[in-house]
Amino acid sequence: MNEEIAKLTKEAEAHAATLRAIRDEMKHVIVGQDGVIDRLLLALCAGGHVLLEGVPGIAKTLTIRTLSQCVDCRFTRIQFTPDLLPADIMGTRIYNHKDSGFSTVRGPIFSHFILADEINRAPPKVQSALLEAMQERQVTIQGDTHPLPRPFFVLATQNPIESEGTYPLPEAQVDRFMFKVMMTYPGKTDEIAILDRYTEGISRIPRTVVFAEDILAIQAFTWKVYADPALKKYVCEIVDATRDPDAYGLEDSRYIALGASPRASINLVLGGKARAIQAGRGYVIPEDIRAVAHDVLRHRILLTYEGEADGITADAIIDRITETVKVP
Repeated sequence: MNEEIAKLTKEAEAHAATLRAIRDEMKHVIVGQDGVIDRLLLALCAGGHVLLEGVPGIAKTLTIRTLSQCVDCRFTRIQFTPDLLPADIMGTRIYNHKDSGFSTVRGPIFSHFILADEINRAPPKVQSALLEAMQERQVTIQGDTHPLPRPFFVLATQNPIESEGTYPLPEAQVDRFMFKVMMTYPGKTDEIAILDRYTEGISRIPRTVVFAEDILAIQAFTWKVYADPALKKYVCEIVDATRDPDAYGLEDSRYIALGASPRASINLVLGGKARAIQAGRGYVIPEDIRAVAHDVLRHRILLTYEGEADGITADAIIDRITETVKVP
């Protein structure tokens, strides 16, 4: 086993160098959002998707566009609005008068990197149009199934402040996102660096440092990273504590209306594996799981009205769970 782990670690070190190259190139464009960049790379390694929440003007769109440019992949931005239709995203079939037949016109979803900008501004019918694409990596257009390009990565954004004219995401839709990442304001030092770059004309277009094939190789390797059975048990206990907090001595049952699904357990392990690769390891440690726990669980814990009234947050509940569940 030690020999196998050593072999995996050697391969993980090579992939970690690839991820560092992407991160370093992105940091030439994106200032003060290192944690967000790391989370995007983790989700990309694990083949997941990200829901990014933050106020306007903090480089959400620029971040995903820069990532796609560094990886040499096709990028499409879809602006979600109340009048958007599912066909505007997926595509449709049109009648061709010349040959008296129908042909398929593919929508913007047929790209490697998708920015679903302000996803909560579109009605649930349009939001749900992404379900099949995100889970199955394919779309169905009037009965015909079309595979999507690989890698396929969806980054959806939403504004946490403005609620007028928005539609809450359905639980089934939210659960498809591997991470929910909170993007905050940069610090004062970082903001000065932003001013230097974008008011004095010294910003630059990011270079392509890796190709789609490199990302696919990392995604395939993620499945091979070793996770000990005791670690998997630890993951299951963390997720189970969101469903039955009383069994773990927690007093949060009155605040939790719905706990995390088994998809949370899967994403915790995959997120831990991706973080192990980022650290150049071929095996997962408990710190990897704890590092991604908030991003995996915060959008999967549904609070009760009592919890919201008392100002309880999902992050606070996750803090208590990770402090209580015994680390292997």
